[in-house]
Amino acid sequence: MLGASLMSERLIGIIGGSGFYQMEGFEIIEERKILTPFGAPSDAIVIGRLGDKKVAFLPRHGKGHRLSPTAINYCANIYAMKMLGVERLVSISAVGSLKEEIRPGDLVIVDQFIDRTKFRPQTFFDDGITAHVAFAHPVCSDLSSILYSTAKSLGLVVHNGGTYVCMEGPAFSTRAESFLYRQWGASLIGMTNMPEAKLAREAELCYSTIALATDYDCWREEEHVDIETIVATLKKNVVNAQRVLKAAVERIPGDRKCGCANALSGAIMTDGKLISKETKKKLDAIAGRYLK
Repeated sequence: MLGASLMSERLIGIIGGSGFYQMEGFEIIEERKILTPFGAPSDAIVIGRLGDKKVAFLPRHGKGHRLSPTAINYCANIYAMKMLGVERLVSISAVGSLKEEIRPGDLVIVDQFIDRTKFRPQTFFDDGITAHVAFAHPVCSDLSSILYSTAKSLGLVVHNGGTYVCMEGPAFSTRAESFLYRQWGASLIGMTNMPEAKLAREAELCYSTIALATDYDCWREEEHVDIETIVATLKKNVVNAQRVLKAAVERIPGDRKCGCANALSGAIMTDGKLISKETKKKLDAIAGRYLK
């Protein structure tokens, strides 16, 4: 087990299905089982290389898709990535489309979220310490731009921007819910990007989502969510997402110029003298430089 100490290497993190580290050209170096102060992540993290870049893959639902969206330990997943030295995190997520122009098989580089989850821890800062990070723009525009331009250069159908409604699940939407989200102007619906994106911001990671549209949810009269159809479309989407990842990681620069790297600056509101040693130790990988 890896302890609470940070690694010195810079890695690119990817959270998605287990198939993403079985892609052609990915050289597996090792698997690491990590224990964080928030518990164990979804599974062992696979460390490897795509071209000249070192990457860390984590299957969000665990190998074999064992964990439902609500059962995922999002805090441990993000904390583990931070411990490994990840600075940029790409989320690969299957979604339903809420817009006619986003067709099954299309990719979407998400730029906004609506959080409809109910039962998931939302923050690292809830044990005698409070922090309020800015979240008006919940993804890293620099990282998202690289993903979008890469997908376009590969000739894929990709949409630049879209609002992702994150529902609790595991059941799919009712038609009434699907119509409501369309009235809100939402583009996509899924079950996993919240609180993942919020925690990534608290951890000062650059975060971006490649959403894989698998169906039209249930708002179209002639459509219904059929799991076999969804899985078949998803398999095709995964191949395209793999192509984007392989090309995009080579374009990601070493240094970050965005504000993600300093998201916690000024965000911690609690008087430092009132924060316990235990809490400081627990949050060392996330906020250690602010809690000296």
